[in-house]
Amino acid sequence: MNQEIITIKASHYEQVLASGVAEEHVQLFEGAWYFARDRVDMTHLIVTDRTYICPYKGVCYWIDLDMGDRQAQNVAFTYFDVNPGYEFIQDKIAFYAGRREATYEESVAVVAADETSKSW
Repeated sequence: MNQEIITIKASHYEQVLASGVAEEHVQLFEGAWYFARDRVDMTHLIVTDRTYICPYKGVCYWIDLDMGDRQAQNVAFTYFDVNPGYEFIQDKIAFYAGRREATYEESVAVVAADETSKSW
């Protein structure tokens, strides 16, 4: 069984901000990767008081990146309380998929050992 590892890095530093196995630790939803909190390194990330109210999902809190000499706003977001039907994103940390100014996504396919040892 193949697995896909999704990693989000800070653009200017190659610093890993989040990494996980797709569909196990992270899932793609509406153009963003939602990571389980234990898969995110919060060392350089700051949850702010700035919010956006999504009429569907609820109140979103923006997360900023602070790398010391470089800062970026709104690189990620989280929902502490969600509207009914969106419980699967509650308390997860979301990063936009693809490349942004401050972050980018890497994807690596991993082949399980038993897949490579099959003889045909």
